[in-house]
Amino acid sequence: MAQPDNKKFFENLSGAGKAIAVLTSGGDAQGMNAAVRAVVRMGIYVGAKVYFIHEGYQGMVDGGDNIKEAKWESVSSMLQVGGTVIGSARCKEFRTREGRLKAAHNLVQRGITNLCVIGGDGSLTGANLFREEWSGLLEELVQQGLINEEAAQTYSALHIVGMVGSIDNDFCGTDMTIGTDSALHRIIEVVDAIMTTAQSHQRTFVLEVMGRHCGYLALVSALACGADWVLIPEMPPEVGWEDQMCQKLSENRAGKKRLNIIIVAEGAIDSNNKPITTDCIKDLVVRSLGFDTRVTILGHVQRGGTPSAFDRILASRMGVEAVLALLEASVDTPACVVSLCGNQAVRLPLMECVQMTQEVQKAMDEKKFEDAVRLRGRSFENNLNTYKLLAHRKPDSELPNSSFNVAVMNVGAPAAGMNAAVRSAVRVGISEGHKMFAVNDGFEGFYKGQIKEIKWGDVGGWTGQGGSILGTKRTLPAKYMDKIAEQMRIHNINALLVIGGFEAYLGIMELLAARGTYDEFCVPMVMVPATVSNNIPGSDLSIGADTALNAITDTCDRIKQSASGTKRRVFIIETMGGYCGYLASVGGLAAGADAAYIFEEPFDIRDLQSNVEHLTEKMKTSIQRGLVLRNENCNENYTTDFIYQLYSEEGRGVFDCRKNVLGHMQQGGAPSPFDRNFGTKISAKAMQWISKKLKESYRQGRVFANSEDSACLLGMRRRALVFQPVMQLKEETDFVHRIPKEQWWLKLRPLMKILAKYKTSYDVSDSGQLEHVVRNRTKELDAAI
Repeated sequence: MAQPDNKKFFENLSGAGKAIAVLTSGGDAQGMNAAVRAVVRMGIYVGAKVYFIHEGYQGMVDGGDNIKEAKWESVSSMLQVGGTVIGSARCKEFRTREGRLKAAHNLVQRGITNLCVIGGDGSLTGANLFREEWSGLLEELVQQGLINEEAAQTYSALHIVGMVGSIDNDFCGTDMTIGTDSALHRIIEVVDAIMTTAQSHQRTFVLEVMGRHCGYLALVSALACGADWVLIPEMPPEVGWEDQMCQKLSENRAGKKRLNIIIVAEGAIDSNNKPITTDCIKDLVVRSLGFDTRVTILGHVQRGGTPSAFDRILASRMGVEAVLALLEASVDTPACVVSLCGNQAVRLPLMECVQMTQEVQKAMDEKKFEDAVRLRGRSFENNLNTYKLLAHRKPDSELPNSSFNVAVMNVGAPAAGMNAAVRSAVRVGISEGHKMFAVNDGFEGFYKGQIKEIKWGDVGGWTGQGGSILGTKRTLPAKYMDKIAEQMRIHNINALLVIGGFEAYLGIMELLAARGTYDEFCVPMVMVPATVSNNIPGSDLSIGADTALNAITDTCDRIKQSASGTKRRVFIIETMGGYCGYLASVGGLAAGADAAYIFEEPFDIRDLQSNVEHLTEKMKTSIQRGLVLRNENCNENYTTDFIYQLYSEEGRGVFDCRKNVLGHMQQGGAPSPFDRNFGTKISAKAMQWISKKLKESYRQGRVFANSEDSACLLGMRRRALVFQPVMQLKEETDFVHRIPKEQWWLKLRPLMKILAKYKTSYDVSDSGQLEHVVRNRTKELDAAI
């Protein structure tokens, strides 16, 4: 097929004759193995030799069996394992020039001049120093007679690409480091469990989470579980915080709340840089309030366990990007880190990121805490502002005086994270001075008048609840316009926030079309996408999709384990998603599937045949199992049963088959930390937009908004949250199949195929541009998550 000129395809990049080594260094983090797997497989795929360096820099210095060539099968079954299977060690020797000289010798002996380092800022700084010294080290090796001039010439340049593996998310320049999301999963699992016991006994729990110098884990877990108080190193509490905290705890108890949760980062300090420990908080609560108080220190639990779907996808994308960066590197290219900004892979100069990370610590040492927060990046700052907005209720006397009524509702199928979004909307709305109304059971409840005022305390404890507490239906409003308009009039609704899936999108369009007939609908309306299918135009992600991906990934892990035990077995797994192949494709990438059939990428019997042949070949290796995902509506004739029967027949004598339809388990369960956080922040932003629009459209004693931009969808686009008029999204929508016409995640499909050993074409036009670390990236990430 002819390839367009303006696109860059990686087939033009060859790794032939190159050697790449991968190592993990510093503290371990879940997802490191997924990154190692991606580097090894992508390296082999492009024709390079790939080496493992076991035990981090120590292995590089010691050489010998610590540096081993990796084969395709070497990284099988690594994806779902936490920690790092190639080992990590702190290495004092590498900090000396003698140590680095030994390391250089070991690499040159094997012809390795490309290093992929997965670790924290210390590990990456070490790698950069090694690179800067490289030519000097080679000269020294020539002088000592350990290598000849020819070798020094051949291996004269060392290329380095870093990936940040750190559960603390303490590295500037990247939105998420590998391991952070999994650590949040561990914390939230513990908090959810503690909440049930604390509720039984009316207890206060003080939880210490990791983060010696960075409060990200504490802050986001506090946001995700609705903690009463959070203490982090970047924002020491003001003088007199002890009384404020105790007052807040007793107010919550008085407001019928049976438990209190206080989250403390291990590096929490007060404004005099004195540590705040969990024990001192416990003593304070017991002394001042007499509450039954317990301390739980999570410790290394946070580093352990299986990586989340997000971390596997992040690490797989970063690993492939790292190999591309090494293939494209020249002598003049600075050492770079591959990282994530929004949901886009970017390359940044390694030392710029390291310097900025060190500046944060410097600002904190100098008590310039606002600077420290700003330097942490827009994502951190947004989390902090959202937490402040939601956690502490202002007294009524301090609230702005607004006479507006705002209704919030869920529409469509339930999605985990909807309740976090409703809680956030209600609390932000009340903080902005509005009266908030909850509509039960979607548009059906709307026309039946199931509308009541909802207060601050009514939404307490909602963040961790799955499904939809308000109730949600797929009913569309078109048939009931009269009754809905009447209810808008009765309750004097001045704005509408709709949290839901494709029906919510269609519903807002129908209300918009009825504006000519009913003035009641001439009010600001905003939709926040919430559906496991992730099929809403105008948004790369929707609330609920991450939880569903984790459900799919967990199940696939178990199924793979079962298949490994029985050997020579292939599982066909059906996922949800309507016509949208997001769950099947991205779930396939996270679970290490061999194939994923989706509607957006038509396939025929020849493709099915080649997949069977591919699996037959795979059974001859040491990896004697297969995993195939199928989206529920990918093809009306090639059903799950048909594919199961075809594989069973064609694989007879080589492998046997099983099938599994995952069904509604993908919609259930407690929301993942990502969905809680995403729902909370996107909904808060939607409410702030409503407040702004209400002020703009209030004229002569009433709200009147009928312009296109008064009915918007708030979605995540590449790197930012963007409000888009619903009418403008019509062009981008395939209404028959209920999917966007263009979907960003389709470009991740080749990654799954490459990592499953299929030859494929991969468009790398998006990657390869080295960007710079912008202070806070203000313009670009004005609304970043």
